Amino acid sequence: MSNEDLRKAFQALHAKITRDIDPDSAIDVLYANDIISANDNNCLWDIQDSKNRCRKFLSILHRPSHPEAFVHLRDALRDEYPAIVDEIDKKPSPETASQLQQLHLDESIDGKFYYQ
Repeated sequence: MSNEDLRKAFQALHAKITRDIDPDSAIDVLYANDIISANDNNCLWDIQDSKNRCRKFLSILHRPSHPEAFVHLRDALRDEYPAIVDEIDKKPSPETASQLQQLHLDESIDGKFYYQ
């Protein structure tokens, strides 16, 4: 998935991510890989509440600062939150969703699919 597709998937799952993820290890990984700045890193650690820290972290990543921020975020979450990463991976890209809508798959009487 491209960074833009991942950005949109993370945005679509924003409420679930902020509810279910403790962002601390991902913040450390993205700071270590120079995805977020020292200033942003310090700002994040000043936020005591994990959910609010996660919200701020995601908002920092949504700024156009690094061309692969969401690729790195996905990788940082993979080991600790595989279910969330699976859900992100299942989000179709806008192009894929559009193609699926155009195909108009219908089920025939015998249970097989055909294209209209």
